[in-house]
Amino acid sequence: MKMWMLAAVLICGLSFTGCGEKKADKESEKKVEATAKPVFDAAACDAAVEDYLINTIGKNYAEGQICIASPFVVSTDFGNLDDVKVWGDFWVFNYNQSGDTLKTVSGGNHPGLMHLKQTKGGFEVTKFDEVADGAGNEASAKQIFGENYDAFHEINSNEEKREDIRRRFVADYLKKHNMSATMIQDYGWPAVALPQAE
Repeated sequence: MKMWMLAAVLICGLSFTGCGEKKADKESEKKVEATAKPVFDAAACDAAVEDYLINTIGKNYAEGQICIASPFVVSTDFGNLDDVKVWGDFWVFNYNQSGDTLKTVSGGNHPGLMHLKQTKGGFEVTKFDEVADGAGNEASAKQIFGENYDAFHEINSNEEKREDIRRRFVADYLKKHNMSATMIQDYGWPAVALPQAE
């Protein structure tokens, strides 16, 4: 009888100890979850920037059959998901397709700082601080880009590199939308071959 009682006490003691460990584990998991930072989804952020360029800025240009964004991102600060900051030289172009060539109808660049916030569906642009045109351009760019100004200036002033990146954006867009074209042509310039999409 005594042996049975001793066994019962040992079993109960072990089960209580186990429950105590499980409870402690669950509490520590909750603490980890509470302190863990939300994961930043770079692809969703890029999609929001491109959507803004196409559907907000691109609409201000002469319409084409296709609108393709070319956002040359300089730097991204995602420390606050309610105000993600994306600095860049943001380009957008409208094209008409003629055979296997996309011919530029209109477009231009909009350097500056985009502010985005995370939503259930991804991200959305809440504000765009755009660099001023004309005489105040350089001062405005330095103010908006701050420590990122040199990196911005390097992208903005290197036309060859910029055009290479632009053609890559076009090639990726065509692949994503199951479209085919092998060349791109700006008005008054010869057609240029598009690279293979990544």
